[in-house]
Order: sequence, then C-alpha cells, then structure tokens
Amino acid sequence: MVHFVGAGPGAEDLITLRGKQLIEQADVIIYAGSLVNPDILNYAAKTCELHDSSRLTLDEVIGIISSAEKEGRTTVRLHTGDPSVYGAIREQMDLLSRAGIRYDVVPGVSSFCGAAAALNMEYTLPGVSQTVIITRMEGRTPVPAGESIEELARHKATMVFFLSAHDTRSLSERLIRAGLSPDTPCALLYHATWEDEQSFICTLKTLHETAAENNIQKTALIIVGEAVLQSGYDRSKLYSPEFTTGYRKGTDNNASKE
Repeated sequence: MVHFVGAGPGAEDLITLRGKQLIEQADVIIYAGSLVNPDILNYAAKTCELHDSSRLTLDEVIGIISSAEKEGRTTVRLHTGDPSVYGAIREQMDLLSRAGIRYDVVPGVSSFCGAAAALNMEYTLPGVSQTVIITRMEGRTPVPAGESIEELARHKATMVFFLSAHDTRSLSERLIRAGLSPDTPCALLYHATWEDEQSFICTLKTLHETAAENNIQKTALIIVGEAVLQSGYDRSKLYSPEFTTGYRKGTDNNASKE
C-alpha cells in the first residue's frame, strides 16, 4: 500500500495526525527533499528506509515503490504542503494503477494557507476579495492556454504565486502591463511556518527590489492583491445582529438560510 501524504507548509507539527501516524508506521518513505522540512522525518522509525525524490526520476520512484510492494512493505510518498497542489501525483498514481498497486491520499495544509497564517491574514475579506487564484509563472514548464499571468490578472482577484520567486522582476512587470497598479500590495513569504521564516509587505513596483535585497529566489510564495493590506473590508453578514441565518433570527426579519 502507498500513502501519498501532505507534509504541510513546513513546521513539523503542522502535519495532520493521520499523516504523522502513517509516517511512524511506514517501512519506506520517499520524500521531496528539496521542499519537505527534514525534521518531519524524525517521526519515522529508525528502521524506515528513506529516499530523497529530488534526486530521482519518476521511473526510479515507481521502482522503489514496486520493490517495497513485492516485499509486503508500506510506502509513504511524502509531498510538501498538500499533494494536490503542484505535487505531480497524478502521473504517479496512474503508473501505480497500471501496476495494480493500491494507494490513497492524505491531505495536508498547503503553503498558501501557511503563508496567510504567518501574516495573520484572511484571503476572502468581504468587499475586498472573495476569490483566490493559485497559479505560477510559466518557465521551463509551460502553463495551459488561457492561464497566462496577463489573463488571470484581468480578474483583479487575490493571486498567490507558487514557483515564481526566481523572477520577481518579470512577474511584477507583466502584472503591471496587464493593468494592475504599480502600488498593488504584495506579500513575499520565504519558508512560511519554518523556523527561518521571513515575510515582507511591499508593492508590485518594489517586489523585485524587496526580493533582491533579501536574497529570496526560491521556496517563497508571492501574494498579490488588496487583501494583503487587511483593511477597508466589510464586516461579515453572518455574524451581524441584523442578519437571519438558519440558526439565529436577526432583527431585519431576513429569511435567508445561509
């Protein structure tokens, strides 16, 4: 059996209870060594066989899993954050299915959630932003047609950029050309929830300068949008004394069942 486990955003105690238990019970762990906090591996048994997937190809990963299966051993495939976000798990699961190897997925706290927590931030502020776009810049790997930075910027929603800290100059220039104000608030977060976490609030026009001054080129998230400032929002209707819900009658006699 193979368990795809989300390691969480960084801090070793932000893994789920289920994920921690599976790591403790695993015979083999294949982990994303370039991204996963190595302290999480301290949960593994001393007899557990560890493999760093940053040094492996897809076929080599599947080969290790297949060998473990033949020996009746359990494998944990440990991915950073939540496996469903830039985890490249579909290709692994398809090959496992073809080989008749069973698997399941344990979700994890994504780093975009860890970043918000590091900033004490709410992404979906009423009256400011109710939509979050999770994306990345194209690089050596392209993005699908219609998902360019310029196309997504038209929505004026809060944007969270993964895998884009290597070229903050191009990112800011393209977003500005797409119509966003140079003064659009931004947050740059390096290793959110790790012990060496760093966070910076800036604007689109100062994003590259901020990244360069602090030598941030990878393992960082970039948040773009007015929600970064955490101001100018409307209070939630759900907790307003005037608002009627399915659990509480408000003073406005609103029959909403939200």
